[in-house]
Amino acid sequence: MIKVTLKDGSILEAEQNSSVLDVAKKISEGLARVATAGLVDGEVKDLRYVLTKDCKLEILTFDVLDGKKAYWHTTSHILAQAVKRLHPEIKLAIGPSIDNGFYYDFDTDKPFSEEDLSALEVEMKKIIKEDLSIERFTLPRDEAIKFMKEKQEDYKVELIEDLPEGEEISFYKQGDFTDLCAGPHLMSTGKVKAIKLLTSSGAYWRGNENNKMLQRIYGISFPKSSELEEYIILIEEAKKRDHRKLGKELDLFFFDETAPGMAYWLPKGFTMLNTLIEFWRKEHKKRGYEEFSGPQLNSSVLWKTSGHWDHYKEDMFVLTDADGNEQALKPMNCPNSIKIYQSKLRSYKDLPLRFNDVDVIHRNEKSGQLNGLFRVRMFRQDDSHNYITEEQIGSEIKDIIEIASKFYGIFGLEYKLTLSTRPDDFMGEIETWNKAEADLRKVLDEICGKDEYRINEGDGAFYGPKIDIKMKDCLGREWQMGTVQLDFQLPQRFNLSYIDSNGEKKTPIMVHRAIFGSFERFIGILTEHFAGAFPVWLTPVQARILTISEAHIEYANKLKEKLEDEGIRVELDDRNEKIGYKIREAQLQKVPYMLIIGDKEVEANAVGVRSRIDGDIGQMSQEAFIEKIQKEIKEYTI
Repeated sequence: MIKVTLKDGSILEAEQNSSVLDVAKKISEGLARVATAGLVDGEVKDLRYVLTKDCKLEILTFDVLDGKKAYWHTTSHILAQAVKRLHPEIKLAIGPSIDNGFYYDFDTDKPFSEEDLSALEVEMKKIIKEDLSIERFTLPRDEAIKFMKEKQEDYKVELIEDLPEGEEISFYKQGDFTDLCAGPHLMSTGKVKAIKLLTSSGAYWRGNENNKMLQRIYGISFPKSSELEEYIILIEEAKKRDHRKLGKELDLFFFDETAPGMAYWLPKGFTMLNTLIEFWRKEHKKRGYEEFSGPQLNSSVLWKTSGHWDHYKEDMFVLTDADGNEQALKPMNCPNSIKIYQSKLRSYKDLPLRFNDVDVIHRNEKSGQLNGLFRVRMFRQDDSHNYITEEQIGSEIKDIIEIASKFYGIFGLEYKLTLSTRPDDFMGEIETWNKAEADLRKVLDEICGKDEYRINEGDGAFYGPKIDIKMKDCLGREWQMGTVQLDFQLPQRFNLSYIDSNGEKKTPIMVHRAIFGSFERFIGILTEHFAGAFPVWLTPVQARILTISEAHIEYANKLKEKLEDEGIRVELDDRNEKIGYKIREAQLQKVPYMLIIGDKEVEANAVGVRSRIDGDIGQMSQEAFIEKIQKEIKEYTI
């Protein structure tokens, strides 16, 4: 017998070589029916996975992301099987689950039409109704290659040949369909219920624009039809909120083919960007952060010392100067922050030292991965690099999480924390990594309890483990936002030091941290979260004055000047148009307050106030309106 420690801490005894599904059945038949995968000692495993020794086990269902991914992965195979049934000549590439569904890439010269997707959905439903048992098997490397060559699946052969020697090569079979796959998968196709194929698009094989363009189909599936219906409604709502569409409509930003992945900020958008930066700057100054600015272009020597040259060079813009020396546009700010630290002798009394900056950074993202403000090549990260002693780890990270809590709370955004551990290409000694991970676990246990954060094995930075801050918007979408990275490596590589209380040299610990992630991406998310109707303090135009006739323009101009003197961002619409038309335009532009000026307002030295949310509020004095809007601005940012 083996001892299986469950999520609630209880211990269940099971026979050795029991599967994850066997244990789920032992807990409850109901749980077994909805189980999709298992989390065994922190690793997601198939329901078929055999337990050979004592372990920790969490039975995953569709209620958690890893459980959803197993469900969606199976649905991607059902899609591939449907494609092969209807179009046997099409070759298979890859079909993973993603955070919001799944996709599969196919080699076909003809793009998939709406009619094709409808036909594939019908075939997928047939496969689901057949309730085909899904079986896993493995093959030696040579046999696996031969197997896929016989099926003329060239992309699968390439994937197998690229696997390291000794790597287990597994396949999943359902009826007449077999695919190369590491899993996990459901037990049968009949476990999938409601499906929908969403879109199709081109995608380069392995994301490399030098490779062949494949055709990608995106889809989603749910255990209940009602959940699918709710999702479709959310998708339609998300389309209305698309930040790229709203960016143009609200005169915030746009993109142009002359600078792929680099936003043109229009005056209104740039006002909003600067407002967010100033808020960030003020809040950090109150907490002892010191802002600096560094070079945009650094010698390759700096990047080689930091390790980025070996781990990140393909994502950097590399140039050669007039003397033939290699340079790179900075893709992150940490090495420049280190240079600031090195500019003078440091004492333990100086620590913690918190150097923050909003310099522009560049990353050479592939064109196919660019996505509005969400994935760009040029952006401003809300960066800071904090230099601390080992004793300060806990308090420093707690302070950073407190800042994140305040920043997200202002916008009504929920967040969760994830610990990302040592990746395969880690730098440094394992003992140092183990200590860093233990330090972060201890802090997270104290902040939110052992069961309130997730472990993301192998997803840390190459120089240290990290806490990732995952945020949820009003549509329920989860976004990877802030990060707190504990780094024992770069201080050693750059020989950083401080003088301790005994007069001896010590190496500081470096904390890399960002709260918003990048200002560009955060504004993109906020645009969709608020559907362009930003909070009053952040919106680029807080009030728009609307004149009824030319006779009111002089009064309106004086009012505009007064509001500007009070720090209110205001526009004047004095066009010779009907007032109803002006109101509709201001409403479409999501202006929080419309100030209507007619004879009555001029006579009373007042304004007619109309709210974006509450409609017609009525007449009030200029002073009363100024007090009202300033109070609203202060409430958001206090």
